[in-house]
Amino acid sequence: MMASTLYQVHAFEDLVVGQRESLMRTVMERDISLFADLSGDANPIHLCDRYAASTKFGQRIAHGMLTASLVSALLGTRLPGPGAVYLSQTLNFLAPVKIGDVVTAQVEVVELVPERRRARLFCECLVDGKAVLEGEAWVALPRAAAKG
Repeated sequence: MMASTLYQVHAFEDLVVGQRESLMRTVMERDISLFADLSGDANPIHLCDRYAASTKFGQRIAHGMLTASLVSALLGTRLPGPGAVYLSQTLNFLAPVKIGDVVTAQVEVVELVPERRRARLFCECLVDGKAVLEGEAWVALPRAAAKG
């Protein structure tokens, strides 16, 4: 999905409340087609111009879970990054994402639970500064690698 990925590895000890990371992605027609093939979600609102034109959106829109996958990409590659185990995710879909929209996905550490090595992150996706998705994720993190 992303041409090049920057991996950042964070152990639990590396995290602080307020720490943030983001990525930007332009949603293309090919992304929607590939996501439909992969997921099996062939809802015509995503794939058929004629059908989508008759809906309240007036045009094709991206799968909500395609947008949410940008949050997963952030959690798995940047914050916290490789080694983090995705435990749960809530999602609220606030507005449609259309072909050609530039989506900015953002995550922010909002709570740390040291005794369980867990972090809660606020997650959102924006198009033109307007939230199209928001929620929160819980992740478990590995210990820092021993030095020496």
